[in-house]
This record gives sequence, C-alpha cells and structure tokens, in this order.
Amino acid sequence: MKAKELVRSRIVYSASAFAELNLWELPRAQPGATHRFKYRLAFVVNGKCLIRYDNEAGKGDHRHHGGKERKYEFTTPEQLLVNFARDIERWMNENSDS
Repeated sequence: MKAKELVRSRIVYSASAFAELNLWELPRAQPGATHRFKYRLAFVVNGKCLIRYDNEAGKGDHRHHGGKERKYEFTTPEQLLVNFARDIERWMNENSDS
C-alpha cells in the first residue's frame, strides 16, 4: 500500500488568514509514531504560522501554539481535525476586533 491522501485542503478565513490541512494514511507507522498517519495542519495569519500540528519522522506528534512546541496525544484523524479547528476558533475569538 502506498501512502493514501485523506485530506488536502486550504480554508480561507479572510484576506490575511488561512488554514492548510494535509493528512495521509501510511502503509506503516513512521519512526516515533504509534499510528499510521502523517499530518501537517497549519493556521497562518499575515504570513506567520500561529498554530501547527505535525508529526515529523522521529519527532512524534506535537503542536506549535503561542510560540511553544508541546507533545500532542494523537487518537484519531477525526479528533485531530476537531482539535485543530477548536484552536483556530479559540484564537479567532481571542483576537476579534469586537
């Protein structure tokens, strides 16, 4: 089995903000992972990546938020997308002009 692309999407929130979602199912787990998924989810505002979830080979599941990198406990692809969307929504609520 070759890597199977599950999600490849760009969501535009405004002229200066977008999310890029990439998720693949792999034939086997990569080094440092307990699952067969590879992902890179990024939320970018004014050219700066503010939130990112990814799992580099050998580094494992982690997320970048608020200038910090923390371990991320991957459960399912669906939950990954929910958590990412929740972080974006929280950021947008905290940074709205109203």
